[in-house]
Amino acid sequence: MEISAAMKRDWVATARTLSEALPFLQRYDDKVVVIKFGGNAMGDPALMDRFARDVVLMKQCNLHPVIVHGGGPQIGKMLERLGLGTEFIDGLRVTDKATVEVVEMVLSGSINKEIVTAINQAGGRAVGLSGKDARLIVAEKVTRTVRDPESNIEKALDIGFVGRPTEIHPEVLQSFIDSDLIPIVAPVGVGHQGETFNVNADTAAGAIAGAIKAERLLLLTDVEGVKDSDGNVLTDISSGEVAQLTKDGVISGGMIPKTETALAAIEQGVGAAVILDGRAPHAVLLELFTDHGAGTLIKP
Repeated sequence: MEISAAMKRDWVATARTLSEALPFLQRYDDKVVVIKFGGNAMGDPALMDRFARDVVLMKQCNLHPVIVHGGGPQIGKMLERLGLGTEFIDGLRVTDKATVEVVEMVLSGSINKEIVTAINQAGGRAVGLSGKDARLIVAEKVTRTVRDPESNIEKALDIGFVGRPTEIHPEVLQSFIDSDLIPIVAPVGVGHQGETFNVNADTAAGAIAGAIKAERLLLLTDVEGVKDSDGNVLTDISSGEVAQLTKDGVISGGMIPKTETALAAIEQGVGAAVILDGRAPHAVLLELFTDHGAGTLIKP
């Protein structure tokens, strides 16, 4: 086969890229990175396959990924198919007993195994589990209150089996990290009385990252990162700057819980957190193995 000049240039470019990645490979050698995987990337087979290859490459480079996934749209579709209504309060799905059974079925079942299969097909060795396994995520009921506009009295709202992590028991994850296995975690928690709780995936990922003192927490979303008042992505901000941007209203809406998760993880000892666009090609590799990174890096 005749080798063209263009092919030779491509090979040289590939070799240069690998060489330039060396300092980053050394930086993250034997480190743990928790990745929250969700959004539109989960529903796109091409993006799923690309993400799976990137995760396998990370493990091959002796970097230990722990994947925590969401599944809100898939849960919504299954509830609709079953004729069960959906109500949200403050962005949280009201989860009665029938709904939490569907949540667990979808998260711990079809979605979890889809990600496991994709990573195994890419040459990795992924294992699926939920927060209930080995009591990885112990949760308690989330409460919400609403103020009556006429009486100004607050009253409690019951949003069902929605939980927040109170304890993380990461020993089961450590056994995977110490091997060549890649854990894929469904954010389903267990209560002290054995109840099943639907836990926000961002919150679960942050709590797990803090418990295992991960080097990085990567929150994959459907946006490029935190933006300033002019709409430009902020590539590098501190915890204090996040607080100021939130106070000024620049960080608002759905970005607030993500930055709150990032700050909470950093307070627990995570090296830094990154909010980045999971739809971008190889976003995880760009963030970890290049100088310019991807998305918004939030550091202590």
